[in-house]
Amino acid sequence: MSAQRAAGSLTDCREMKEKNPWHTPVTISITVIGVIAIVALVTVAVLQNKPVPQKYKYGIVLDAGSSHTALYIYKWPAEKDNNTGRVEQEHSCKVKGKGISSYAETPWQAGESLTECMEDAVKQVPTKRHFETPLYLGATAGMRLLHMENSVASDKVFQAVEKSLQKFPFSYQGARMLSGQEEGAFGWVTVNYLDDRLKQGLETTGALDLGGASTQISFVPKNYIISESPSNSVTFRLYGNDYNLYTHSFLCYGKDQVLRLALAHQTKSGPGEIADPCFHPGYSESKNYSVLYDSPCVSDRKPQGAPVTFHHKGEGNFQQCQEVVKNVFNFTSCKYSRCSFNGVFQPPLHGQFGAFSAYYYVMDFLNLTDTSVPLTTVKDKLAKHCATPWNQIIQQHPEIHVKYLAEYCFSGAYILTLLTEGYNFTSESYSSIKFIKKIKGSDAGWTLGYMLNLTNMIPAEAPDSPPLPHAGYVSIVTVIALLIFTLFIIFLCRFRPSSSKQPQIV
Repeated sequence: MSAQRAAGSLTDCREMKEKNPWHTPVTISITVIGVIAIVALVTVAVLQNKPVPQKYKYGIVLDAGSSHTALYIYKWPAEKDNNTGRVEQEHSCKVKGKGISSYAETPWQAGESLTECMEDAVKQVPTKRHFETPLYLGATAGMRLLHMENSVASDKVFQAVEKSLQKFPFSYQGARMLSGQEEGAFGWVTVNYLDDRLKQGLETTGALDLGGASTQISFVPKNYIISESPSNSVTFRLYGNDYNLYTHSFLCYGKDQVLRLALAHQTKSGPGEIADPCFHPGYSESKNYSVLYDSPCVSDRKPQGAPVTFHHKGEGNFQQCQEVVKNVFNFTSCKYSRCSFNGVFQPPLHGQFGAFSAYYYVMDFLNLTDTSVPLTTVKDKLAKHCATPWNQIIQQHPEIHVKYLAEYCFSGAYILTLLTEGYNFTSESYSSIKFIKKIKGSDAGWTLGYMLNLTNMIPAEAPDSPPLPHAGYVSIVTVIALLIFTLFIIFLCRFRPSSSKQPQIV
């Protein structure tokens, strides 16, 4: 039977060849179908394998600090990375003027001060993402102090800020004060996130943050129970790992407020003049007692019967300056197994530490960011800077405002005293500190950690997907391929050259 079928097929082919195959309707139809099938196959393959564009979400955080406000724009892929959005800093803008807490008497100006940076943010974030971009303002120690001093004034400042921010086309989520614990913990998240330590499950880095009104220390202790002081414990779950973090914020121990504490100690008797070892020789300024003591950190220490002003002279003696600075700490009382200062519990230091914000800016100016240099050498260099005459300092740094320039000697002495006497870094462990400004293009600080934490509460957006599911794509390609193969066989059959007829031998 198979032989008969084969003979029949050959007979059919010979009959087709005897006709002109190019002009028959069947041939034309086959040709058209074949072309369409090939085009369809190529089109489906191209569309299915076309690169899928990455979609991003955006978030805006305003860091309302004691001395100034900064705006940060973050972006991250719409698809989450192990339940934690991969956030990176896209843009930043420093608000002109002082921190919002300085507008207590004119709260409307606090809102107006943010306008320029907010208009910049409107341009930076894609228009189609405006309505879904969350906008947050976090106020830190400056507003915490204002709230302590005058809660009505702090409420009015927040109201003015909210009124201003709500005018912009973003998803405004509110303005609030961060606790010192939150500020320290989110700073720790930032440092470790940027170093990829959280995602890779590596040993974490501690965080040292120094602002104008407060300072924070945060780290994961080694084999030490933090339950001794629950208020200093924070637990995070990031990238599938749990972190039991020690953190504490010292209000009034930022570099600006601690200078008030030091001056208050030196003027507690209400003198008309003080010789300050923390300022350069030749420095001389008249200062107002009311301005100095106009802060909750020192207001209860103002001497009775003091004159309106006092003469502030510099002597430039680093060793004596350290003794002045030590007077702002209380090392005598501790109800726990161990403390840092002012009776605050602190477990033993562990691991590497990243020091940022004012830590970096002060030590960078003093050219002391290299912690591989022995601590004794660091102190010698700082002593030399403090002893440099004030007029020479001004000549060497004409671009820096004299107020800030005059305070670097004090700030440097305070930082070293805080780290060694306050937090118990030794000559050996001092080298474990790294002074940092940015990590991988993002500013070190609490805002990125804050934004990273918030992305855990933002639903993941489904990524753009190919037009067809994989199974459907495979089925369509298979059908089209079989069709093309069948048409190819038919063409071979129709247009196979005829063999020469041989005479039959009888």
